[in-house]
Amino acid sequence: MNYLEKLEKLIQKQHGTVLSADLDIYEIPRTYLQMMVAEGKLERVDRGVYVSIDAIEDEMYAMQTKYPKLIYSHETALYLHGLSDRTPFEYSASVPSGYKVVGSVADRFKIYYIKKELHELGVETVKSSHGNPIRAYDVERTVCDLIRSRSRIDVQILNDALKRFVKLKSADHSILLEYARKLKVEAVLKSYLEVLI
Repeated sequence: MNYLEKLEKLIQKQHGTVLSADLDIYEIPRTYLQMMVAEGKLERVDRGVYVSIDAIEDEMYAMQTKYPKLIYSHETALYLHGLSDRTPFEYSASVPSGYKVVGSVADRFKIYYIKKELHELGVETVKSSHGNPIRAYDVERTVCDLIRSRSRIDVQILNDALKRFVKLKSADHSILLEYARKLKVEAVLKSYLEVLI
């Protein structure tokens, strides 16, 4: 298989989005990326991010690939898990304390900082709306994060998410309480749940 075919298959596999860093991983010379841009098959949408002209950019996938410490959380994780009908108008993501968030990300994302030792707690791989794998917090961690950040969250979104969570058959209440203890929101969580159960 030649490099051009390899690159085209990669673009197809990633639903139209390719990063210049992907070419290093798959050992494809970067000149092939430039050739596809010159031919009008790819468009550069951000530094190191290219999208097929017949595809819609998967911003969530591209941003997380460029900034691997970024984990989708709060309202965005709610939406990804089907616990909210509201499409987020800005993405919410958590990063470890001390992680430098560049201006272009800070402008488009609602950033939450978390202690490094709690950053990976409850992370799972889910699919973006374009079908690419992205990292987000699981449902239980998301509920705890919403309660932790309740002063920055719309009360209606929080209440709706909690009502939906209580009805989830897949929800694990023991994991929820374990996360609540680690994130120091156990008492507040219990008072919310008492009202709903």
